Amino acid sequence: MPHKLELFFSTSLRYYEQIDGKAADITSEIPFDLPKSWTWTRLSTLCNYGICQSKIPEEIPDNAWVLDLEDIEKDSGTLLVRVSKRERLPTSSKHRFFAGNVLYSKLRTYLNKVLVADTNGFCTSEILPLDFGEYIIPEYARCVLMSKMFLDYTAQCGYGVKMPRLGTEDGRKALFPLPSKAEQQRIVETIQQYRQIIQFAQA
Repeated sequence: MPHKLELFFSTSLRYYEQIDGKAADITSEIPFDLPKSWTWTRLSTLCNYGICQSKIPEEIPDNAWVLDLEDIEKDSGTLLVRVSKRERLPTSSKHRFFAGNVLYSKLRTYLNKVLVADTNGFCTSEILPLDFGEYIIPEYARCVLMSKMFLDYTAQCGYGVKMPRLGTEDGRKALFPLPSKAEQQRIVETIQQYRQIIQFAQA
């Protein structure tokens, strides 16, 4: 099971995290309270945030999917077009990703470009492939990374004026609300149902 933030109760609800064997009060960091069966944890305890396999263009097969930021629609995270290396002819190193990875854009995070890969490929270095392993359903992780809570966090700690980015350390220490896997699935299914209703209403 991934690391959890340790919770302690006093006269009022307080949140503590074990750091170097000591309990650090992080109540001011917690954006909201969670149901009792949930827990807060850090993004770094759930995935390989910032750890990527880089490949130079010569190492990428001609028929491989090469994903760029422009291929993802802002806010919806919809894949607009799938382009191969043969069509794109990359000139710089790319991050390798695998089916099931959550592809998170660390550049201009307010554009909300997050995608779950349905097959293997390579992406611009501005996109981080995140492997959440067995504990997290990729679509649930995508929902969290696209949530107002996460967007507010990245807006506070992003660096750069014209092209703000989320730094690796700030990304790793981001708080992540963690329910059971069954609850994750229910949340994903509910969100998908609402999206279908909205799409139907707009048709």
